[in-house]
Amino acid sequence: MKHSFYIISIVFILFGCTKTQPRRPINPKPSTTIFKTNIETSKKLIESENKKIADYIAKDTTKTYINSNNGFWYTYINKVDTDTITPKVGDEVVLNYNVSDLNDEIIYSKEDLGLKNYKVDKEDFISGLQRGIKLMKEGETITFVIPFYNAFGISGDGNKIGLKQTIKSTVTLIKLNKSN
Repeated sequence: MKHSFYIISIVFILFGCTKTQPRRPINPKPSTTIFKTNIETSKKLIESENKKIADYIAKDTTKTYINSNNGFWYTYINKVDTDTITPKVGDEVVLNYNVSDLNDEIIYSKEDLGLKNYKVDKEDFISGLQRGIKLMKEGETITFVIPFYNAFGISGDGNKIGLKQTIKSTVTLIKLNKSN
């Protein structure tokens, strides 16, 4: 009996103190695979959205749209031709704007939204409009066509703007107050 106790103790010590090998993952880098899949899906969404906007612009033969480098399109409703200043970071602007869909159905009217006092790039605002306002001069009115990824994103605004909804916004820059 004593010998069996010693034998069991020795076996336990020999095999109980060996290093355990960590288990290998089944898929060595699943996050990389998911990341690549998400990138491809996003590219397809953006291509589809840009095609929808291009079709809309092609049908609107009464206006000339400019494709900005900032991911939106715009057309002047009232252009100020004099060489005046445009808003810069930190400037305060007063503007009014509306939000509609590509079928020209008003989502939020100028009356709903009222006058907007906005400190350029210092406050949260619609991403496409944040960039677009910096193109404007006091007194100008511009209509922006903003894809969902530069507007309210995939989820919308949680109220009237739906999932992956491209918007149009007609903005009038009423007043520009330069920061010091």
